Amino acid sequence: MSALMSDIRPSGSLSHRALYEEVAELLRHRIFKRELDPGSWIDELKIAEELGISRTPLREALKVLAAEGLITMKVRRGAYVTEVSAQDLSDVYHLLSLLESDAAGVVAGKATKDELKELQDLHHALEAAARPGQEDADQFFAINERFHMRLLEIANNRWRDQMVADLRKVMKLNRHNSLLKSGRIAESLAEHRAIMEALAAQDAPLTRERMQQHFANGLEAAA
Repeated sequence: MSALMSDIRPSGSLSHRALYEEVAELLRHRIFKRELDPGSWIDELKIAEELGISRTPLREALKVLAAEGLITMKVRRGAYVTEVSAQDLSDVYHLLSLLESDAAGVVAGKATKDELKELQDLHHALEAAARPGQEDADQFFAINERFHMRLLEIANNRWRDQMVADLRKVMKLNRHNSLLKSGRIAESLAEHRAIMEALAAQDAPLTRERMQQHFANGLEAAA
């Protein structure tokens, strides 16, 4: 076993199933960090040798990523990192807008004071990551995702959560293109302020409307 694989799992402690899941997580991380670019071929032999594993768990991991839409399997050509088209992005943002705006409306009507404080605390962390001259796009994105996922947890619909999680993985393939556009972090932050105001007012229709606008603006920046 290579040093790299021993870093992500204790030797001999996990089953074969857990191994391919960890390999999938490692490759997922590389895709999101652009260490594996969209459209690039996955060199199975090279990766298996690097990780010190057989190709069997690697191929199982690639099946997991293919089911998530992050990998595209091509007949007799192997696996490639998925390239997201303009239509793909439009479809993904449309569905996320429907699902997350619905969740936001639910939260506006049912969240406790403690749950609203959790969301407010995450929003304050977003503000900190977006301070002029100190902007950290990666940190902003990570906190932004935690905010959205926590909102979904509060809304408490596991079927919606599962759909959103899969859609967000595809959205991440294009995340740098949107967040790094000039002024987008400041715009996104302003949209989050508006969402928080609507949540605090317990105005479900307004919260849904502002979340939908947030996704509409995100799609425009990502295009």
